[in-house]
Parts: sequence; structure tokens; C-alpha cells
Amino acid sequence: MSPLPGLLLFLATIAVMEGVAYAAHRWIMHGPGWFLHASHHRPRTGPFEANDLYAVIFAIPSILLLLAGVQLGWGAGYAWVGAGVAAYGAIYFGFHDVIVHRRIGHRYVPRGRYMKRIVQAHRLHHAVETKGGTLSFGFLVAPSPESLKAELVRRGRAGVRAARDA
Repeated sequence: MSPLPGLLLFLATIAVMEGVAYAAHRWIMHGPGWFLHASHHRPRTGPFEANDLYAVIFAIPSILLLLAGVQLGWGAGYAWVGAGVAAYGAIYFGFHDVIVHRRIGHRYVPRGRYMKRIVQAHRLHHAVETKGGTLSFGFLVAPSPESLKAELVRRGRAGVRAARDA
């Protein structure tokens, strides 16, 4: 496979992964996988939480695709897709774990409209601490914070975390 089709496949995979991540977050992590994900909706007491196992689980397809494409002779397309899945994972880690949850210290403050929007949408997702009633399951594409706040009000603020004492 020549580089241009491979690069297009890589970029398409990153775009498709947003939909895969949305579905996994909404219907697996906030469904039968809540037993792991619940730790992410509570204050962390150490450097790791049970939810971190999802990073390992979601890395497996990427590793297998890379292995199939590079070592098992399935074709370069598999390697490009595996690399796209890995790239989405790296983008996710940078946005979710570093920027939003500050699991690695930094001084970055989102200033652009897009970054402010996705950070605030994810924080509104975490305003609900229960399995159900959450909103905004995407990571790189998110509804406006105003629409999310209106939806929380419409739902009667069910499951919304109590405000911390100042």
C-alpha cells in the first residue's frame, strides 16, 4: 500500500474511533462495564483507578491489528488501522487524562472555543455521578455546554453531584 492511501486510512480510523469511543462509553462503560467505570466518577484516592483497565482493554485491538499487518502478513492496511486506533488512544489520553483530569501536572488552560467546549462538556458529564442520567459521551465531538446544562435541568438534575463546600 502506498503512503497516501495508508495515511487516509489512518485518518479515517481516527475519525471512526470517536464513534466507537462514544458507543463504548455510553453502552458499555455506563452499562455492564460500570463496575470498572464507576471509579472514574468518584474522587481518585491514588494514582490509579479501576477504570484504567479500559486503557489496557482498548489497546488490545490496536496491538492485534499492528501485529497482523506488520508480522503476520495480513497487509499494510491492518497496520494503518492499528496505528489509527493507537493514535486515537494517544489523543484521548492527552485530552482526557492530561488536560481534563490533570493526571499529569501542567499549566495549560484551554482558551480556544473548541477546547473550552469539549473540556466543559466532559466536566458536565462528570457532574452526574450515577450510572444513568449522564450525558455527553464523546471525547472530541461534544454538544454545546448550554444544551447540556439545559438537558440536566430538564432531567431534574437527577444524579448530579452535590456542590463541594467552598
